[in-house]
Amino acid sequence: MSKMKHKNIRGKLAYTSKKPDMMDQSRGHELFHITKHTDGQMTLRAHCEIEEPDPTVMRDVVLTLNENNHPMDCFIRLTVGDKFMGSGLFIFDLDENRKGTIECESYGPSIDRVSQKKETSGSFDAFGTHPIVGDGWNCRAIDISKGPGVYEMRAFMPSLDHRGATPPMISELTIGIEYHGLEEIKIQAGTFSCHHFSYIDDVGFNEGVKHPPYDIWVTEEDYVCVKAEVTGYMMTYYELESIEFD
Repeated sequence: MSKMKHKNIRGKLAYTSKKPDMMDQSRGHELFHITKHTDGQMTLRAHCEIEEPDPTVMRDVVLTLNENNHPMDCFIRLTVGDKFMGSGLFIFDLDENRKGTIECESYGPSIDRVSQKKETSGSFDAFGTHPIVGDGWNCRAIDISKGPGVYEMRAFMPSLDHRGATPPMISELTIGIEYHGLEEIKIQAGTFSCHHFSYIDDVGFNEGVKHPPYDIWVTEEDYVCVKAEVTGYMMTYYELESIEFD
């Protein structure tokens, strides 16, 4: 029997609070599994549980990128307050410049069954899915060969809510992202050479509400999130608790 040729990365991110009344207390976790295929395609599976603030959010995501880092398909299922919020399947038909169409079949108690098809109207940089490890993956779209600086990211999303806690639908945003360079990060899971990025929302893409400053550190090769910090009203911290390769 022949051995499977793909490679796997599995890990867990711990979610903790930085609010004064909950300092360093757990507020959830994220389990992820990345498959790296020999043809260059990569699949991310993420299971997220946000316990605080209410209502709780449970999210399951499966996202595949092709060898050019372009999204191919994505499935998302959401439970909010321990009740089914919605699920959606996204299919991308894109050319080599990441131009084309995005289709979504979505269902939820508040929206019934919705079918969408949207032209990208030009190229875009990433498809955001809301898991923290997914936010790290999106940084792959930034051309860091130019070195540290502030860049613009055009992205499509399944939700513009800051926690992604709405039924999956095709949404779009443009956000700033700053690349700071490489830094050595030491956490409980080990010491890693990381790219440091910051997401910058100067527009307020969620109905005019700006996303708080968001810093994220990802591994140099695979862009796996090692740690992240969100200040402002969220006051949250994320840290890689464990990681394994096979």
